[in-house]
Amino acid sequence: MKGKAYAKYKPSGVDWLGDVPEHWEVKKARRCLIEHKQGYYTNDVYVDDGYKLLRITDLDGNGFIKTDDSPSVDPKGEAIQFLLKENDFVFARTGGAGTFGLVKNLKFKAVFASYLIRFRFNKDTYADFLRYMFFSKQFVCGIVRNIHGGVNQNVHAEDIKDQYICLPPLPQQHTIATILNRETGHIDFLIRKKQRLLELLKEKRTALISRAVTKGLDLSVKLKPSGVEWLGDIPEHWEVKRFKFILQEPLQYGANEAAELDDPDLPRFVRITDVDESGNLRDETFRSLPESIAKPFLLEEGDLLFARSGATVGKTFFYRKTWGRAAYAGYLIRARFKKNIVYPDYINFITKSNLYLQWISSILIQATIQNVSAEKYASYSIPIPPLKEQQAIADFLDRETAKIDTLANKVETAIERLKEYRLALISAAVTGKIDVREAS
Repeated sequence: MKGKAYAKYKPSGVDWLGDVPEHWEVKKARRCLIEHKQGYYTNDVYVDDGYKLLRITDLDGNGFIKTDDSPSVDPKGEAIQFLLKENDFVFARTGGAGTFGLVKNLKFKAVFASYLIRFRFNKDTYADFLRYMFFSKQFVCGIVRNIHGGVNQNVHAEDIKDQYICLPPLPQQHTIATILNRETGHIDFLIRKKQRLLELLKEKRTALISRAVTKGLDLSVKLKPSGVEWLGDIPEHWEVKRFKFILQEPLQYGANEAAELDDPDLPRFVRITDVDESGNLRDETFRSLPESIAKPFLLEEGDLLFARSGATVGKTFFYRKTWGRAAYAGYLIRARFKKNIVYPDYINFITKSNLYLQWISSILIQATIQNVSAEKYASYSIPIPPLKEQQAIADFLDRETAKIDTLANKVETAIERLKEYRLALISAAVTGKIDVREAS
């Protein structure tokens, strides 16, 4: 979308904002407020029928709220003081400080929880325009500059009230919001299409791996029952072995160490949260361990790490020497393989297959907590082709998944550019850098 500049500008009086259209106002958010209020705190049990309780997790990330999963609280007592109205804004004051939602078309009576702050603006503002203003780079940067605390970051109501906002005349606020609704709708549609393409590429990648590690590369070979219900038939000349029988040594837990360092000359301390979706280590989360602590837990080429608990349970990391010296954390389990029996790269691909993912799911369904122990991993049954065939399968999958990954990276780049364009368009429109009205 193209937009030209307004005819005349004036200094805004705010360094980071620069000039604004001559007929616009620039004022602090507090000057447009009717009131603000911190949310409702209660220890009472939730009820089946009452007021919906809006929480930080009910902010949908798009500047709106969703109440489908919100619990309900007793409508009696002081809760009534916290009822939300159409066009109210709620801002998170911690746990995602600065995240916000606009109340629109609320189907139920709802109150807001204590980690939220409600802002109710006057009639000089149009809520849909303000929603875009609060998304703008300028407003977000202002919030970020005022975030307090370290790990538990928070923002105060006064910090939000002190942010500057640009206000064109009310009819123009309506026009700009309407145009941005249309234009961002187009962009969001393109983003969703590309995100769906990413999902299909991921499914294709997993299906390719699953077929290769269960049926091999020659689909004409005879099959036989594997003897494992969830594995099905496998090539006639393959074996099925429990994981523990292909290990050079028993599965090992990592270092229970909290004193992490930032010294790049020491062994890297690998935690599962350091591993990105592509199986690479994130540079920005680098931590290291003293030599004496790291020594018993140093990784070797071809070691495979398994997450044993929490939200990442089942996730794996395949270690190569190119990562440099590294030890691993206590909630990870290390597998070191008999290389005269298995090719480690092949085993790594098995853990990217539906075969493995379904097994993990079956274990978790039976468990009361998200945990897969070393004993469970040791009992996992996997198909084992002859060693040379394992290498051929791994080499084939390296080539073919690389092609898919290259395409996926291009799609991800396109999505990021669309998001950047969306943000730039919003920021330019709501701060008067471009006049979008001709697009109407």
